[in-house]
Amino acid sequence: MRIDISWLPALAAAFMLVFARVGAMVMLLPALGESNIPMRVKLSIALLLTLILLPLHQHSYHIDLQSLAALLVLMLHEIVIGIVLGATARVTLAALQVAGSVIAQQMGLGFVSSVDPTQGEQGLLIGNFLTMLGVTLLFATDTHHLVIAALNDSYSIFAPGELVPSGDVASLATRAFAAAFKLGLQLSAPFLVFGLVFNIGLGVLARLMPQMQVYFVGVPLSILAGFLIFALVLAAMMGTFLDNFSGVMHGMMPLR
Repeated sequence: MRIDISWLPALAAAFMLVFARVGAMVMLLPALGESNIPMRVKLSIALLLTLILLPLHQHSYHIDLQSLAALLVLMLHEIVIGIVLGATARVTLAALQVAGSVIAQQMGLGFVSSVDPTQGEQGLLIGNFLTMLGVTLLFATDTHHLVIAALNDSYSIFAPGELVPSGDVASLATRAFAAAFKLGLQLSAPFLVFGLVFNIGLGVLARLMPQMQVYFVGVPLSILAGFLIFALVLAAMMGTFLDNFSGVMHGMMPLR
């Protein structure tokens, strides 16, 4: 009895190509692609997703095993597509850091920093808190499933073997950065209004009572009032963020 294993090289090549797209995306995904996540965990998640997606899209790859250069070019295209998908999700999460920076400045906590556990770098305390809360809510509400769905549907938008449309990628990156900055300002809008009104009030008070030490009165009051507003609007802020994140992920899925 003879067993035909001539299909194994083509299967191995398809596996590596799917893994290139999935691995590049997992490397940049929020929560999964952080620097403090062990490499074995990232590798295990990427391999598991590859095993799930391989039977669905194996036949989308037209592999020429006789040409190593063509295979390397195809793998490079897959890596670029994975980076685009992962970076889009990462930039959307960065809106919380933008909002946290603005909120901290308006509350008078712009000098309070801590180590961001997701990046391993110094960041403002409010921004780090919002980022961790946002990641927690993404998993608690199963919104991370949309990321996997976007990865699966990416084979309809970026078909294997086709040239990556650089104009569309540049447009996507521009819209993602602009939307993240816009969302960060929208989330921090109540604190921008609070900071404007509060500082105008302190200026008027300083003119009416020059002998009063406005700084020593204003800073504790600003922090107290800021935290009260923060407690009132936190639920609405995170709901808006989740809706926006879901919209971005749905935007990367083709209409059915």
